[in-house]
Amino acid sequence: MLGGILLTSAILWASVLPGESVTGGKEAVAHSRPYMASVQLNGTHECGAFLIASQWLLSATHCFRDGAGGRTVVVGLHSLSEEEATKETFQISAVYNHPDFNIHNYDSDITLIKLDRPVVESDTVKPLSYKQTGVEPAEDTTVDTAGWGSLNNLGSRPDKLHELTIRVKSKCDRSDYYGSKFTKNMLCAAGMRQDTCDGDSGGPLLYNGVAVGITSNGGKKCGTSRKPGLYTIISHFAEWIQQTMTDNA
Repeated sequence: MLGGILLTSAILWASVLPGESVTGGKEAVAHSRPYMASVQLNGTHECGAFLIASQWLLSATHCFRDGAGGRTVVVGLHSLSEEEATKETFQISAVYNHPDFNIHNYDSDITLIKLDRPVVESDTVKPLSYKQTGVEPAEDTTVDTAGWGSLNNLGSRPDKLHELTIRVKSKCDRSDYYGSKFTKNMLCAAGMRQDTCDGDSGGPLLYNGVAVGITSNGGKKCGTSRKPGLYTIISHFAEWIQQTMTDNA
């Protein structure tokens, strides 16, 4: 995504692209998503991630092509800039990018992050369950996501966590959408000019409170109808997740 949570408005973009404008989704209730984490470089938010165990998070490989690269992970936060008693910064002990990641179409865009120490679980810091087996959400199913990504295609970023409810789409393998770049490991979802955007990558896509996808990629502009957001299907990598965590406990 390069992932911001987007919702249409007919004002912001009028001087740039008449009739096509994008603005932010709603701010989440503070700490209502205790699994969310911000991946930062030199104190600046780059990508999202989410806790799946006390010392492990899932994110997107394209955020970690150079490994940890001096990045840190912040948990227990709502605001990126404000002081919060619940906020805590962790060093990254190791990054495990999926070996089949394809930079050309972002297939297998999934990464495991191991923190330098376990988090202390609380109401504001808590792992999220992820889907390991079974059928994925069907077309038009309502799913939700969250992040600190761009609110519009001009790159405006929120300080506080935003969230969005969207629907699963079924046309993404068509030639007028993503064509052959869309693989069996991907799910696409969006609303009427509602989308994830730059900076949301690595965050979770949830169905009934369980993570089913990881925010991955999309079109050159967020919120366009034929380039909905792409999400890595987590269940396709459940065995790899478990094995990697076990081998590197």
